[in-house]
Amino acid sequence: MRFVWAVVAFVLATVLIGAGIAQRTVFMGPSSQQMQVKIDEPAPFVLMDGDVLRARPGAQTLLLRGEGEIFAAYGRTADLKAWLADSDYNQVSLDKAGRPTVEAVAATVADEPAEGEEQPVEGEAPADDTAGRNPAGSDLWLDSFSEKDALIADNMQLPEGMSVLIAHDGTQDAPDNIVVSWPLDTSTPWAGPLMAAGAAALLAGLVMYVLGIRHQRRGRGPRRKGPGPMPATEPIELAAIPPAERDAIEAPVGEPKATDTTGHSDDDKEPEARTSMRAPRSARRRRMLALPALGLTAILAAGCSADSWPQFDAASPTPSPTPTVIAPENQKPPAVTEAQAARILQEVSSTLVEADTALDLELAKTRLDGAALAARGTEYALRTALPETPVPAAIPTEDIEVVLPEATDRWPRTVLLLSKSTADETVPPAILTMTQQDPWSNYKVTNIAEMQASSKVPDLAAPWLGTSIVPADSAFLSMAPGEVAAAFADVVDTGEQSASYGLFDELSLNLATSIRDSRQAVVQNLIDNNAAATAQTAFDIVPSDSAPVSMTTLDSGAIVAVSLIDKETVTPTSGDAVIRFGDNAQAKALTGATESAKGVETTYEFQLFFAVPAQSSTEQIRLLAARQDILSVQVIK
Repeated sequence: MRFVWAVVAFVLATVLIGAGIAQRTVFMGPSSQQMQVKIDEPAPFVLMDGDVLRARPGAQTLLLRGEGEIFAAYGRTADLKAWLADSDYNQVSLDKAGRPTVEAVAATVADEPAEGEEQPVEGEAPADDTAGRNPAGSDLWLDSFSEKDALIADNMQLPEGMSVLIAHDGTQDAPDNIVVSWPLDTSTPWAGPLMAAGAAALLAGLVMYVLGIRHQRRGRGPRRKGPGPMPATEPIELAAIPPAERDAIEAPVGEPKATDTTGHSDDDKEPEARTSMRAPRSARRRRMLALPALGLTAILAAGCSADSWPQFDAASPTPSPTPTVIAPENQKPPAVTEAQAARILQEVSSTLVEADTALDLELAKTRLDGAALAARGTEYALRTALPETPVPAAIPTEDIEVVLPEATDRWPRTVLLLSKSTADETVPPAILTMTQQDPWSNYKVTNIAEMQASSKVPDLAAPWLGTSIVPADSAFLSMAPGEVAAAFADVVDTGEQSASYGLFDELSLNLATSIRDSRQAVVQNLIDNNAAATAQTAFDIVPSDSAPVSMTTLDSGAIVAVSLIDKETVTPTSGDAVIRFGDNAQAKALTGATESAKGVETTYEFQLFFAVPAQSSTEQIRLLAARQDILSVQVIK
């Protein structure tokens, strides 16, 4: 009967293991489903709507094939269409049946000739200066990918309002071999249990088989030939038997049998010897038969992944409560995301380091504008003439504490950033504003300054919400942004006599005092050189031509970035007197002269960041950051 049960167990094990393996091989369906996008009329760009990528559930994988470098990027659909406004492209969308459709879109923006330029002849298309624009390197993309001949962008999960741009270099036609793939659920939760149950049945069958063999061998033990027929017996007369034999017959049954000289009977010796020889062989045989079963069980268990077992503990997590933030009605999207801002700042910093090393002002112009660019040009001129002039400190990018983007869908767009260095504690935190003039331009730093040690940034909106730009003439602040620079200049010039003196905090007043002290140092230098009677000085600090950049804070105030121009003029009071530069190496380097008969004018630039409170607040205007640069030294002619 043991052999019968063993055969049943073997058959059951074969069925169970075979069913488990079949689930992972023969009966397993495809791991993904694909959608082919067919483009009949190629164009330099392909805009794939996010709806196409979200046509199926799960993470999206984009597969592109073509000759040469393949570029793909994703971003807001409105931004991508704005970037493509002056180019022909193919737009891929879904029809009502969920099938991809391709629509050719012609350029809608034509460059208007500037004043004084030749007007195009009627009927003749204007020259296309934007043909062949390479999409690589644009700050507009949230992320981008680039590979040669074949590109696979996997694990994409584009939310609503996002799309993908596909191209080569903007000149040749975009890749037309486009496939979108989505993963399918290929888990087989019963494959593992089936194979494990089959392994257990196999092991049970082996045990039954071993027990059957053992039982059969025990039943075949050695058998002696029985004695022949016994003669008929008659009652024995004990009195007629000798006394010795009669004692043996009458002895109690429990007494031991006669033994040999070693003290063991023949009946005890033979079974004990047989048992001692058979037991080791039986134990070894059972172990040898159990090893294959255990090995097979281990192999089957190791070959089963997590998808081959039921996930009883995969319960959906309970969401934790989070603060509710209600966005204003008709809220515009932020200009950049946090990751996008970090990437842009990294590229800005690395570009400026390269430009500072090579003294390449044209390269610096790709990432600087306004007051920041003017200061850089003077620094390069000084370093060319005076190589010992220190290199400007790089913009720290290790720790970006503040990302405040403008919430808008138009251009120009502005972003305020505050970053710190974690590698070098001597590098002060930098606060800066970046502006993107149009969809085809990169962000450029317009204002930058070093945070003051005791300054504290006011509460700002979350990066995903963004903020708004405050008009220069806004009446909702304690001082209109367009008036802040002039008010601070008046405090510098007149001190406590200024009407705006009490509006600024102590840190602002300390900066104004230090500027006045530097002016007094110039006057004292003339006195020390006995030139006070033959030379005179004049100082004038005024707002620069750059418009202030002001962004709202959560307390209805604003962070206002302004720049001021401070001019210092030294002129002789006598026709016989000249102004000698002496040990002023900067003046000599920038003018190429050592003296001037009519005088010299030195121009400095201040880049300042203020926290301006709301109109109803009793707080003062606080200085957040400041930076002073020399712009020029000119000989008066």
